[in-house]
Amino acid sequence: LKRAARLAPAPCRWNSGLPVNIGVLFVPQQEAWVVERMGKFHRILEPGLNFLIPLLDRIRYVQSLKEIVINVPEQSAVTLDNVTLQIDGVLYLRVMDPYKASYGVEDPEYAVTQLAQTTMRSELGKLSLDRVFRERESLNASIVDAINQASDCWGIRCLRYEIKDIHVPPRVKESMQMQVEAERRKRATVLESEGTRESAINVAEGQKQAQILASEAEKAEQINKAAGEANAMLVKARAKAEAIQLLAAALSQQHGSAAASLSVAEQYVNAFSKIAKDSNTVLLPANTGDVTNMVAQALGIYTTLTKPQAVKTQDETPPAHEDPQSASMEMLKAEQSSSS
Repeated sequence: LKRAARLAPAPCRWNSGLPVNIGVLFVPQQEAWVVERMGKFHRILEPGLNFLIPLLDRIRYVQSLKEIVINVPEQSAVTLDNVTLQIDGVLYLRVMDPYKASYGVEDPEYAVTQLAQTTMRSELGKLSLDRVFRERESLNASIVDAINQASDCWGIRCLRYEIKDIHVPPRVKESMQMQVEAERRKRATVLESEGTRESAINVAEGQKQAQILASEAEKAEQINKAAGEANAMLVKARAKAEAIQLLAAALSQQHGSAAASLSVAEQYVNAFSKIAKDSNTVLLPANTGDVTNMVAQALGIYTTLTKPQAVKTQDETPPAHEDPQSASMEMLKAEQSSSS
């Protein structure tokens, strides 16, 4: 077994085979050939034309300087809340130092893959299930930092790490679905209650504004009505005052008292004739048949009320004052007889 291991070909990573030393070699771009002379590291061939000594120099490793994609196999990991997950990912690498990549580790690809898996398990153990889905970016960054710290001595740099799939157990998946549905129902209920509250607030505000406007309108209406009534009373009072002034002026003229007596007698007779029309109760004087006596009584009342004015205007009125009164009495008697 030792002899077979000794005769086995040198490990060749990311290429199909090692080139044969024929003295003149052409190294492709983005490749680094590690040359050993008599079993000891000699130098690294750069891209382009290179010369080697046959039989003494041997191309031991061929390193690709391109970015390498490694598929990390699916593995199980336990989260902080004791949920077992199945996670796989993709690892992106690049060889930065061909010498360290050739002599630092036997199989860099396998070493980095194992390091990525262990780092992923340790990082997942620090997070709960909900945080795993929310913090995938931070999880990827943590795995990249851990790999770079360990692979620095291997001459390999991890550029990025991406989690492809996260498989959750069926029961946990059902619980997550139920949780999502409950959360959505909660949001719907909250939104509906907020809508109802906003609607009630708007209705109350509308009613409040309507009541305020109605009260202001009623207040303005009462103010306008009171102002109108006050103006009407003032107008009536002024008209009544003017009427009284005109009446007083008319009474102060010649034969004014006679005309007033005639007017009072007419009003008395008209009022007496309408007593029985307004109600069933009628108040009659004792001598209802003597109309002349009733008229004389009314004129006596008027004479008593106007007596002080007659004393003041005695000098201005003509001496023949009884003739118009007797004439008015005759006119009242004639009207009474015609009406009867």
